[in-house]
Amino acid sequence: MLDATTRSGGTATATPRATAMELVIASDLAIAPDLTVAAHAADALEAAAAPVSLAARCTRVLLSPWSRLALLVVLLAAAASSVLLFEPQRLLADGWPPQLGGAAAAVAFAVAYGLCTVAFVPRPLLNLAAGALFGSELGLGTALAGTVLGAGVAFGLGRILGQDALRPLLRARWLKAADGQLSRHGFRSMMVARLFPGVPFWAANYCAAVSRMGWLPFLVATALGSIPNTAAYAVAGARASSPTSPAFLIAMGFIAVPALVGTVVAWRKRHHLRGH
Repeated sequence: MLDATTRSGGTATATPRATAMELVIASDLAIAPDLTVAAHAADALEAAAAPVSLAARCTRVLLSPWSRLALLVVLLAAAASSVLLFEPQRLLADGWPPQLGGAAAAVAFAVAYGLCTVAFVPRPLLNLAAGALFGSELGLGTALAGTVLGAGVAFGLGRILGQDALRPLLRARWLKAADGQLSRHGFRSMMVARLFPGVPFWAANYCAAVSRMGWLPFLVATALGSIPNTAAYAVAGARASSPTSPAFLIAMGFIAVPALVGTVVAWRKRHHLRGH
C-alpha cells in the first residue's frame, strides 16, 4: 500500500479502490474528445447520406424497366406524330432534297429513310421513292442502307428501353414459341421475315429486340433478306413512268410472289405456334 502525509502530520493509507477510481476518471477525460469527434463525424455522415439516398432512389426509378419502356413509347409516339404533322412525303414533289444532288442526296435520303422507318412509315413507299429519285441501282443501294440503319436504330431502342419490361410478359404459348424461335434461330427467322413480306418492318424489329437475338445476326439477315423485295420496289419506282414495260411488270411479279408465299407460310405456321 502507498503512504501519504495527512494534514496532522501522520500517514494515511491510499486504498487500491481509490487508485482505480482515479484511473477511470483520467481515462474518461482522455476518451471524451475522441467520442465528441466521432459523434460529429456520424452526424455529418448522416446529413450527407440523406440527399445521396434520395438521388439514388430517383435514379433507380428513372432507370427502372417500366420507366424506360414509357420513354420508348413517348419517343415512338413523337416520331409518328412528327411524320403526320410535317408530311415529309411532300418533299418528293421537288426532289430530295432540292439543294443537294448526286451522292450527297443519296446519303441524306438514306438517313431520312432510316428515321422514317423508325417512325412507322411503310418501307414500300420509301423503296418506290428511292427508285423514282435515284434510279434502279443507286435507289437500291440507298434503300438498303436506310433499311439497315432504321432496323439498327429500332433494334437498339427496343433492346435498351423495352426488353427488360416486356420479356416477363411473354406468357402466352404463341408468344413463347415466337420468342424461342427468334432467340434460338435468329438469323434464319429474320431472313424469312425479310424475304417474305407480311410482318411489318417495325414489328419485326421490336420483336427481335425483345428476344435474345444478337446484333450481328439481326443486321446481316436484315441486309441480305431485304435485297429481293427492295430491288423489286426500286425497279418499279424507276420504271413507274412506263407501267407496261417488261422491267416494271417483272418487278411487280417479284413483289406479288413473295407476298403470296409469305401468306401461305404464315398460314401453315399458325398451327405450329399454337401447338407450343
